[in-house]
Amino acid sequence: MLCLTSGCFFASTSFLPSSFSMYAMSLSSGLFLLGKPAFAVAVAAVGVILGWPFSILAFMPITIYSLARRFKQTFLAGAVTSLVLLVLSVLVDYYYYKRWTSSVFNLIVYNVLGGGESHLYGIESPLFYLRNGFNNFNFCFILGLLFLAFLPIARRKYAPDLLIVVSPLYIWLVLMSLQPHKEERFLYPIYPLVCVAASAVIESFPDLFRDKYNPHDNSWPVVIAKFVRPLVLGLILSASHARTFSLINGYGAPLEAYKILEHYDDVETGSTLCVGSEWHRFPSSFFVPEYISEVRWIDDGFRGLLPLPFNSTLGGTAAAPPYFNNKNKASDEQFIRDIEACTFLVELQLNRPYPTRGSDLSTWEPIAALPYLDREFSPSMYRSFFIPYLWQEKNVFGMYKLFKRVSK
Repeated sequence: MLCLTSGCFFASTSFLPSSFSMYAMSLSSGLFLLGKPAFAVAVAAVGVILGWPFSILAFMPITIYSLARRFKQTFLAGAVTSLVLLVLSVLVDYYYYKRWTSSVFNLIVYNVLGGGESHLYGIESPLFYLRNGFNNFNFCFILGLLFLAFLPIARRKYAPDLLIVVSPLYIWLVLMSLQPHKEERFLYPIYPLVCVAASAVIESFPDLFRDKYNPHDNSWPVVIAKFVRPLVLGLILSASHARTFSLINGYGAPLEAYKILEHYDDVETGSTLCVGSEWHRFPSSFFVPEYISEVRWIDDGFRGLLPLPFNSTLGGTAAAPPYFNNKNKASDEQFIRDIEACTFLVELQLNRPYPTRGSDLSTWEPIAALPYLDREFSPSMYRSFFIPYLWQEKNVFGMYKLFKRVSK
């Protein structure tokens, strides 16, 4: 179930620090349940230091309980692993930054003690993660949250070890929901725990009806509950496939559009790819062919800081370019001043009452046009999950386009 749920499917393929912490959480939890607390804490240290430092809060219950159970062995494993990784991290930082510093420590200080203005990248309501959790895990998410309600029924089987493993699910959800800026990736570290908690609840269905004094009770309610378990699992997996299909086919256009660039290598070297309001869907420079020298942003009103082309003449990785700032505010230099310098243009065209740059066919030639789901005008139920025959009929689509400047 872990690898087939939509949430884990997409999180596992994301090259993000929180994805690495998710892998570490899976391994650490498994080692803890197998009775290897020292190894579990060592893996937790790897997930925190090499992955996402903030995930330390998610690993805290396993770490504290392991120390209470086998202090010496667990403390040595965690301390040695942490010390080695921190030393290696500092040495790598010194190699690139030419000064003694710790990127792990700096990341925590910057975000905890008054860092950048993250609200520039959007804020969401406290219910965002609950809605997002249901979209990515459907009924699995609901069952996972019900784990505490089932614990009194199955405490002899699951307490305390499984409770310790699952507890970060609730801790993390509360803490992340209190933050104004929310992103799906922030929940990645606890994604495996959703599946673990839901699996425990599904497995405990018969215990709801079983006589507590007769562990071998096979009355008809218990038999029916056993029969319901695979049906619920099948429903979860079916809904997960429906969600995955909807995401890939409804929102996969950006990845496919950038792949088209590979077929236009006859364009002169030094070309410029320009992106406007679609900056947040730019996948990675790995998708940009070598004949394109720069990816530049068009000022479409976004006031947050965006990446700029690497300039080695400013001191390489050891220097802090003057156009960067510690408040995440936009720099004038991040936007291209002369749009005439753009060789390619990426744009999402929706049915809106305002013109788009690509609509000027005398300047831009469309070389790729792919359907992209318009979430604003598509019903939430039909856009969230693929329902045969209704998904295309009920949803509204725009066109995700890649343009090439017309030669004159």
